[in-house]
Amino acid sequence: MTPHIRAAKGEIAETVLMPGDPLRAKWAAERFLIDARLVTDVRGMLGFTGTHKGRAVTIMGSGMGMPSMSIYANELINSYGARRLIRIGSCGGMQPHVKLRDLVIAQTASSLSTPSSGMMHGLNFAPAASWALLESAARAAIAAKMPVHIGGIYSSDTFYDERKDHEEILRRHGVLAVEMETAELYMVAARYGAQALAVLTVSDHLQTGESLPAIERERGFAQMVEVALAALD
Repeated sequence: MTPHIRAAKGEIAETVLMPGDPLRAKWAAERFLIDARLVTDVRGMLGFTGTHKGRAVTIMGSGMGMPSMSIYANELINSYGARRLIRIGSCGGMQPHVKLRDLVIAQTASSLSTPSSGMMHGLNFAPAASWALLESAARAAIAAKMPVHIGGIYSSDTFYDERKDHEEILRRHGVLAVEMETAELYMVAARYGAQALAVLTVSDHLQTGESLPAIERERGFAQMVEVALAALD
């Protein structure tokens, strides 16, 4: 047990899927896992463990933003022995060829700052995904004929960002999408020798102003879970 996770030892699997929303964790566990059971609910952050194709899998919310992701990733790895952490969530498209409903698999994640920045002593560390997980997820998405983009994303530490010049700089450098958690997840995983990946659905677009209605966000979320689970095969 930790300050933020009440699961007993052995109740968290080595593989953890991490949506931001704890209710999405509940939905995914009930839909995709066999014999899913609630193992933690501290502060309403729900976590469930069950099996998928005979493999133990935990699906647990991470909350919104890098500070929250940092807390849960640290505790899952260091207190519960998690070795593979896969973020599943939404993102905002930043390139013209990245469309609503498309999948984005984050190879790298740029940021202005993360909770881990202070311990890097000024080093501009480049957070990157696990190649093994990325390759498997990419193959699964392509085999399922899902529209998928693989490359760099941007993890923002603010939701209401008024620096529009950032968007143009990021777009010019080929950044595919923006979200708020992946850079810190990749840094924590790298620090402790774990594997990490982010599989995202484009739910809105910064250039066009388009956004998906709630029912289509759910459909896209199901695709992300399928790809994330396929990455484990």
